[in-house]
Formats: sequence, C-alpha cells, structure tokens
Amino acid sequence: MAKKIHEKDCHLLVFTDLDGTLLDHKTYSFKGALPAIKFLKEKNIPLIFCSSKTRAELELIKLQLDNAHPFIPENGGAIFVPKAYFSEKFNFTKEDSSYLIIELGIPYAKLREAFKHIGTIIPGIHKGFGDFSLEEVADLCGFSSDQAELAKMREYDEPFILKDEASETDVQEIAGRLNLRITRGGRFYHLTGQNDKGKAVSILKKIYEDMSRNKSESLKTIALGDSFNDKSMLEVVDYPILIQKPDRSYDPSVRLDNLILASGNGPSGWCAALIKLLNILL
Repeated sequence: MAKKIHEKDCHLLVFTDLDGTLLDHKTYSFKGALPAIKFLKEKNIPLIFCSSKTRAELELIKLQLDNAHPFIPENGGAIFVPKAYFSEKFNFTKEDSSYLIIELGIPYAKLREAFKHIGTIIPGIHKGFGDFSLEEVADLCGFSSDQAELAKMREYDEPFILKDEASETDVQEIAGRLNLRITRGGRFYHLTGQNDKGKAVSILKKIYEDMSRNKSESLKTIALGDSFNDKSMLEVVDYPILIQKPDRSYDPSVRLDNLILASGNGPSGWCAALIKLLNILL
C-alpha cells in the first residue's frame, strides 16, 4: 500500500508520457529508464504516468515497475488515485474498489458516436480503435494479442488513423463543432472531450499541494514527453523536457520558451535527461 502523502511531504513531482519516452517506440521496453526510476524511488519522488494508454495498460506497467502513485490515462480523460494514498479528502467523481477517480473526459460510447458522425461528413477518415479487431491493433502497434486487448479497453479516448486524402484541419473543425478535440500522438490521432494532459496534471498537482503539511516550500514539477499531445502537459510544469523522436528529431509542434531538449530518444534519452535535471535540482 502506498504511503499516505503527509507522512513524507514531497516537493517534486515527475509526470511522464510513455510511448517513445519511458517506453521504447518499437519494443515498449523500459529497461533504459530503470536507473532514473530507481533514483526517483530512492528520493521518494512520485513518478506519475500521463499517457494516451488505457487504465488497463497503465496498471500493468505500474505493476511491472512497482509504481503505487496516481496515474492519468487516455490523454487526461481521468485521474486515478489509489485509495488511502492521500490522508485527507479531496473532490472526486466516483470510486471503485481500488481508486478515487476524477473524470475529466467524455464516455467512450459517446466518442464513438461522434467519430462515426464525423466519418459520414469526411469520407477520408479511417477506422478508429473501436473498428479495429484485436489482430489489427496488434499489427498496427506491434502488440501481442494480450496487449492489444488491454489497448482496446478504452474509456475516454478514441485513437484513429486518417487516410491521405483526409484533412486534419477539416477533422479538427468538425470535432470542434461537437465540442470535442483532436490531438496527435506518436502513432495515432485521438478524439477526446475537452480534457487534455495539462488540465489533469494541474488538478493533480493542486491535490498534492493541498495535502502537503509544509506550505513554506513550493512544489516543483517536471514533465517528459515527445509529441504534440504532450504539449499541454509540458506547458503547465516548471521543467518541461522534450524527448527526441526515433529519428533523433524533435516534434516541431512543441515549442516553449523554457523547454529542455533531451539529447537522446526513448527510455535511455528519458533517463539521461531526467537524471541530469534531478542532479541540478536536488
């Protein structure tokens, strides 16, 4: 069971994307990130996953890494806080046997209805995850059938592919009319509600601040990402780190005055950039 947060006031939080950052873009291995993960554990610094992956996918990775902290799935669709993690009460939407949940996104069934509607207006829009078979998801993502099954257990976000003739701008415009938004990740476009990673990160940071007994020392935040859908998260933290793409380039759509450019890609680049910053801050 995670320690109640007031038992060890924390003054630094690390938020991270997964695919192409903490996880290798092709193999999904986190081996190269382990030294930094170990360092965070030794310093009692929470490592908080903020990903387009589903709750089910994140729970498996958290189990593999012995990570007991809150997490944010599906591009800020919700915040899952383990029960008894915080000592005091905070506002949440619902709870289950394991978590207090703050829902920020739109239910997946409604997103699927909207996605189909958009498809009737723009014939060039391709299939979304709700249309793909397990075999197709496995093939597109390089997953096993078990991994594909977890990836299809969506609650707040519909990943999809555009055909060449479809315009991203047109899709964005129609989604906007429906009070929805389109964001772009490493492999897919994503249809979501008005939630994003930045909103979820800001809410969770405020909860940590409210739970801390030491109000004299401000809470600092770090975030690591590599794609446009990480931009909102990078914008709201004190130390935003942009990880290189597999071809060693940086996503040109992510531009911030205080942006830290990692000198590597994938988990090894993630690890090196994080440890370098932590050695400066601690």
